[in-house]
Amino acid sequence: MRLLLDTHIFLWFISGDKRLSAAALSNIRDPNNDVYLSVASVWEGVVKHQLGKLPLPQQPETYLPLQRKNHHIASLGLDEATIAFLPKLPSLHRDPFDRILICQALQHGLTIVTVDAAIIVYPVPTTS
Repeated sequence: MRLLLDTHIFLWFISGDKRLSAAALSNIRDPNNDVYLSVASVWEGVVKHQLGKLPLPQQPETYLPLQRKNHHIASLGLDEATIAFLPKLPSLHRDPFDRILICQALQHGLTIVTVDAAIIVYPVPTTS
């Protein structure tokens, strides 16, 4: 499987949060799966940290990429081809970070690991 972690799933994974389902944990740890974290999730983490909504032990621009590398999760970049999917998405909600993840999943044939009901309603494969 090719998995794209939603930001909260990545944070739960690296912190050992009990809200992460056993199935999601197993899929992320499975060496046969390709697991990605979008640069948009790092961007979201930086923004939320600056707003005081995401406490972290270090500055997010250092901590999040370090944790991604330590857990052998690949970085997924953002390019113009990703943005071309935006006009094709239904306007089901307005979160720009979620919408970018959805576009990246469509572009790269990824399954988004999320529990976010706003993402699950989009026409993209998801798992929790």
